Amino acid sequence: MTKLFDLSGKVAVVTGGNGGIGLGMARGLAEAGADIAIVGRNEAKSSAAVVEIRQCGVKAISVVADVTDKSAVAEMVARAAKELGRIDILVNNAGINIRKVPQALDLAEWDSVIKTNLTSAFLCSQAVYPAMKAAGGGKIINIGSMMSIFGASFAPAYAASKGGIVQFTRSCAVAWAADNIQANAILPGWIDTDLTRRAREQIDGLHDKVLARTPAARWGAIDDFAGIAVYLASRASDFVTGTAVPVDGGFSIMG
Repeated sequence: MTKLFDLSGKVAVVTGGNGGIGLGMARGLAEAGADIAIVGRNEAKSSAAVVEIRQCGVKAISVVADVTDKSAVAEMVARAAKELGRIDILVNNAGINIRKVPQALDLAEWDSVIKTNLTSAFLCSQAVYPAMKAAGGGKIINIGSMMSIFGASFAPAYAASKGGIVQFTRSCAVAWAADNIQANAILPGWIDTDLTRRAREQIDGLHDKVLARTPAARWGAIDDFAGIAVYLASRASDFVTGTAVPVDGGFSIMG
């Protein structure tokens, strides 16, 4: 049974993998045996993540890239394939949020969130597709949000991008099924990260409201994403595609 989850000999590219949920998933994939390319814009932060991941006994590299730029993405994919030998797994995790009500959000802010959260997933997926097809298959894991399901007055662009992630995932799942490429989305609930710490500072009562609605009665931790990442990256999920899996301690099932 453990061989179903063995990622030895596989290579994963994780965008935004130098912190938060991305780092939690990267660590999980590395512990399962995958070599890792950490992609981010903060070189020092990515280098620190690489040092940590190498302690799992796998190869790891840092690639500094703007994943909203098509040429930068192409260079990133080429370097990952050259230095690590192949690409089997893509985790589209890069993301930002700008918390404003719709009437206060300007176009540049809207564009920034959509490009970082949604367009980057399109560009990276498109860029890795030839390598995955040539290898006989692959796994794409896109990171959505509770905002893929719910509306929020303070997150119009973020919610739009994360709703789009789910539909983009489904489109890839259908388009690339014949190439043995599975595409799935993870929908994190309220997770203790730098991003949500800022949210708690900006939104009165958020911490207590989250705890009151979450059956697990806690905020999520980044390590809660190691298992789902390994499952969706491994042979265990070969007949699972086009799904959107909440990892939220039960938040989304509460009325």
